[in-house]
Amino acid sequence: MIDIPYPLTTQRLILRRFHTDDLDAYFAYQSLPETARYLYGEARSYAQCMARIAQYVEGTFTGPGDWATFAISAQDSPELIGEIALKWNSGGKPEGQGAPERVGEIGWTLAPAAQGLGYATEAAQAVLDLALKQLDFYRIEARLDARNHASAAICERLGMRSEGVLLNNMYLKGEWTSETVYAVVR
Repeated sequence: MIDIPYPLTTQRLILRRFHTDDLDAYFAYQSLPETARYLYGEARSYAQCMARIAQYVEGTFTGPGDWATFAISAQDSPELIGEIALKWNSGGKPEGQGAPERVGEIGWTLAPAAQGLGYATEAAQAVLDLALKQLDFYRIEARLDARNHASAAICERLGMRSEGVLLNNMYLKGEWTSETVYAVVR
């Protein structure tokens, strides 16, 4: 088990645990089709948002498959403006081998009003630093819809390297989509 040092603070942001009071603000942006455009699922219903918030509130980060999810708010306002998550992946350890290096994945979603202000880059840099410098992760990936040029630009600003595009590897929302993989290693 890893203790996540909530909250993380940056120059302009607080990355904290979710709490139930975040539900309405979370629903406000998660229910929008434009928010879901590049995500795996459709825009979320209020009930789906309730379930997701409950999952975030109760979540643990004990091993592969777990997510550490941070609510993002500005330093000058407690209002939820987005979320960023770190997933602990299995790392592809061969059977019978020693302890694997920690491998993870990072992802973010921001409310439309918070986009284009550098908040995602700032939050992602804080989570990357946490993962690579404090939690001893070896590799962090970001997997995104190849059409998501804004998230690709964030990855590049973070110093992540594009490792390639998986052409038409997922059938989502009635169409084949390609996925770009970015990564950084310690």
